[in-house]
Amino acid sequence: MEPTDENIRAWDAAHRARAEAVELPPYVQRTLGDLTGKRVLHLLCGTGESTAALAALGAVATGLDPRDPALEAARERWPKILWVEGDPQSLPRQLRRGRFDLVYSGEGVLDGLDDLDGWAIGIASSLREHGELLVFDDHPVADCVDGLLRWRSDYFRDPGDPDRLWRIGQVVSALARAGLHVQALEEYPGGTSRRRHDRRIPATFLLYARRTS
Repeated sequence: MEPTDENIRAWDAAHRARAEAVELPPYVQRTLGDLTGKRVLHLLCGTGESTAALAALGAVATGLDPRDPALEAARERWPKILWVEGDPQSLPRQLRRGRFDLVYSGEGVLDGLDDLDGWAIGIASSLREHGELLVFDDHPVADCVDGLLRWRSDYFRDPGDPDRLWRIGQVVSALARAGLHVQALEEYPGGTSRRRHDRRIPATFLLYARRTS
């Protein structure tokens, strides 16, 4: 199905009607712990379920998404949370003031980026000194191997390829250039939100970094 405006509206309407709570991935929950009083920016928040889960951990949460219909659904369900329309790779000026204690970049963010440095620089500019970044996303290898462990595409594909992916090394390097110190990087087997894999293949990864100044 093509991502037309009509399809996006239908997707948002379906999620707006959804009443069940959405939990953060277990790896993320264990890493975050108590967020009481912390200012947290959630990139690509969609209709807000995961942002609301961050708020339930005590965070003063802000959700960012480029799709206004999704944000309208989020505002309707969680009016006390601040929802901002914007691009994760080009943050609005009001978010670039070094006031957040934590930025959470969840599944699907990296896949939609054209400007990896813009994403990293925006994160660095939004964090206070020694602020934290948590990235949990699909592992790039999961995009290269199918369910039968056959390589379906090249991990080292040309950056100009329209089906580009960002390798782990490129993500770490972009964050380092932006002034963030990567302190932990873990890889996990299993499945992703988009496909299932043999446990011998990395499916997701979690990266923890801090702003160094």
